Amino acid sequence: MSTVSTETSVPFPRVSGLGPADSALLETLLKEAPIGFAFFDTEARFQRVNRTLSTIYGRGEADCEGRTPSDVLGPADAAAHEAAIAAVLSGEPVVTGEHHLAAACQGGSATDPNWAMSWFPTHGVDGAVNGVAHIAVDLSDRHKVEVALRRSEERYRSLLRASNQIVWAAGPDGRINEDCAEWRAVTGQSYEEYLGRGWLDAVHPDDRERVERDWDDAVADRTVFDATFRIRTRSGDFRHYQSRAVPIMRDGELVEWVGANTDVTTQREADEMRHRLTQQLGEAALRTVRLQKATSDLAEALTVNEVVRAMAEIGQSAVGVDRTAVALLDRERLRLRVLNPEGVPEIPGVRTRESGLDYPNAMTMAVRERKPFIAGSPLEMRALLDDDPDVVTFLEHTDERAWVALPLLSAGLPIGALRFAFNRPRDISEEEKVFLEALAGQCALALERATLFEREHRTAEALQKSLLPEALPDVRGIRMRAFYRSGTQHVQVGGDWYDAFPLPDGRVAGVLGDVMGKGIKAATGMSRVRNALRALAFSMPEPADVLSGLDRMFEATEREEQITTLAYFVLESDTGHGYLGNAGHLPPLLVAPDAVPRLVETEPATPLGLTSPREHHKFFVPPGNTVVLYSDGLVENRKRAVASGLEELVSVASQAPAEVVGDPQKMLEYLVEGMLAGYEQDDDVTLLAVHVPATEAEPDN
Repeated sequence: MSTVSTETSVPFPRVSGLGPADSALLETLLKEAPIGFAFFDTEARFQRVNRTLSTIYGRGEADCEGRTPSDVLGPADAAAHEAAIAAVLSGEPVVTGEHHLAAACQGGSATDPNWAMSWFPTHGVDGAVNGVAHIAVDLSDRHKVEVALRRSEERYRSLLRASNQIVWAAGPDGRINEDCAEWRAVTGQSYEEYLGRGWLDAVHPDDRERVERDWDDAVADRTVFDATFRIRTRSGDFRHYQSRAVPIMRDGELVEWVGANTDVTTQREADEMRHRLTQQLGEAALRTVRLQKATSDLAEALTVNEVVRAMAEIGQSAVGVDRTAVALLDRERLRLRVLNPEGVPEIPGVRTRESGLDYPNAMTMAVRERKPFIAGSPLEMRALLDDDPDVVTFLEHTDERAWVALPLLSAGLPIGALRFAFNRPRDISEEEKVFLEALAGQCALALERATLFEREHRTAEALQKSLLPEALPDVRGIRMRAFYRSGTQHVQVGGDWYDAFPLPDGRVAGVLGDVMGKGIKAATGMSRVRNALRALAFSMPEPADVLSGLDRMFEATEREEQITTLAYFVLESDTGHGYLGNAGHLPPLLVAPDAVPRLVETEPATPLGLTSPREHHKFFVPPGNTVVLYSDGLVENRKRAVASGLEELVSVASQAPAEVVGDPQKMLEYLVEGMLAGYEQDDDVTLLAVHVPATEAEPDN
């Protein structure tokens, strides 16, 4: 018996007024319940034992009744029972504990708590205690949970090698022996249909023999299973899946297979489209060249508006159309929204920007039917749209005479439509139709890519701006100003950041850094380094200590390819003296009113995370001088190398007027304007200036 505990809950209620039916129901419950029940009289003799408890004891029900625990159980188990019964009869309301019954022969170890047991008093009609009730509950499921957790951890480690979407498991013999709700949700198979080898019934008939053979070979050889095949979905359509499974070994034995199925339909559709295009345009070299150029143009279109402009140019140059329109589908409202600023002239005098799918026009028909809509003349347009009055009115006022509309599909589902219109009747050949379908496929991919890019760009830009300080600290004796400008809207947000804050010892700290890369990854990396630097600076502010601490953090949390550079300083505001540490960043620029600007060179240092002793150097900003920290976006671009950019930076600074040198905000604006003049900004530009006034003055707000 484990430790005996008591509680002050109310006594077990008496049951009175039971009729024959109630008594029969109670008798059935006691007899058939999966929980063990027993009743003892005041002499600790069994009065009733149900089947479950007698099985636990390893006895028959009749062998227990009228006997004491010492007559039924082994010495240890009997002593535990009798101690609990005696405690209840002496006034304890409830006695509970966990216990492994050695007599039950359940296969557990002696230390494994398999049963939760409780004893409590029973009462007669007069309310007096007339015996003890006993309940035993099986806790063996705890062991099953522990086994399942271990198995889950093994699966997780194995699935690191697989791109998992639908995770499944099979026994050592390759037969499915547990449920996979995700698979059944896709295929519509029932649990029974899925088990064993039933999953193969959902594989396309043309693929089944190959897949079954590959699976059998993998199971027999205990090698990785890797195959791509089609699966029938619950709607009856077929989708392409890549399946990869690995054998799980334990102590040299194969215990199960764990795999993942990934939907690659979109990729396969794009691949098949490109393959089909190559075959069809083998005889039309000019059309192939045009398609390649269209693909290239669309690949360079990073935003939705750029995709629309690219399609207008492609339509005119490659297809000879007079008007091109691109529309996106709003699935919730079932409406097409035209992305072209001028809209589509569906109504005389009105440029329609939006229309419901029930409206009769070329694009809505292409989306509803999920296939190209081609009308080579106004008569054909009227026939295809059943002489709808709105169509007749449109034809009476438009100069368009032929139309092609194609659905823009992703994974087989429409996301919009592409519309070409000609000012003369036009027959569309099969070769042109293939070309236009391929063009629509490329347009759909470009739209999806541009939509995702814009969403990530907005997220990363908001994240980066939220992590930059809203204001620089007001510090008596110095003036600090910062400048930040992200790349053009067509360039992903980078990992530039700056920060400045007062230290507990009265000095001020400043930093400017750059996390290589673009997008959310760079912005979040910048966030981690920035927060770590602040935490380190408040406990050990010297640059060498801060950089060493960042190295340790970087090695523990960041990837090697996540190159991060920074320049960090601490400065005494009343003297301008301090220390500077540089982790592979560009040298600060020191601008004086009466001397030639110069770069504050230090010993070469490595970016964060690369093992090297960290040092810091004395740093002095004389009165009237300004020191500027900056990112590589100021000095480097596609047309200018870093070395020449640094030389140009010193040259531009040397030409700054006196009123600019004495004003840190004007100095930053002057440097940005001078360095970017004649160049396209293709990266973030970030600067931090610290100016020590020639005479003590209140800080500028």
